[in-house]
This record gives sequence, structure tokens and C-alpha cells, in this order.
Amino acid sequence: MALKQAKSRAVAAGVSRGTSARAEVHSPKLRDVMNVAQEKGLLSGSRTKMLRGRMPEALVEKAKRQTGIESDTDLIEVALANLAVADEFPDWLLKHRGTVNQDVDLEF
Repeated sequence: MALKQAKSRAVAAGVSRGTSARAEVHSPKLRDVMNVAQEKGLLSGSRTKMLRGRMPEALVEKAKRQTGIESDTDLIEVALANLAVADEFPDWLLKHRGTVNQDVDLEF
């Protein structure tokens, strides 16, 4: 039921997993990781690669609780992005030191 509702919301918002939808991430660090992956072009293009695997239930549930991610697909995407940009993240973070994202409401 929840999956059907999520798909309905995505369709209503004009989002398709076959294009460039991004995982909704609550963790600031993982959000930054996803931004680095986006800047590197790793999240662009169509989503045609299918990955499957069997994981321990406890590992998946802990990762979902820790990240706030509900979708298996989004969880895998964030995990892969984290691995793909791990070496670049410190440099990116230092480059953005002292800056504020334009989306942040400073209430001015």
C-alpha cells in the first residue's frame, strides 16, 4: 500500500525513477554526498541498470532507520554514491566551507 502511494505521489509530482529522481535523504552528510555525486554527473541519465542482492534483514533495517530512507532502491543509490565519492567528499566539504546553500531560508 505504501509503495503504491509513493508511486502515485511521484507520478503526480512528475517524477519517474527512469529519469533523474533523487533519493530523499535526511542526513546532512549523506545529502552532501548526494550533492557531490550530482555535481560529478553520477546521478544523471536514465536509470537502466538493475541491481539485486540478498542482504541480512537487520543490516537493511538498521541502514533505513539510520538514514530515514524507506525505499530499497533509494538506499542502494545513496550507498553507492557514498562509495563512489568517498575520496572526494573531504575536498568538496572544504571547498564549500563557510558557504550557505541557496535553498536555506535565512529568514531575512
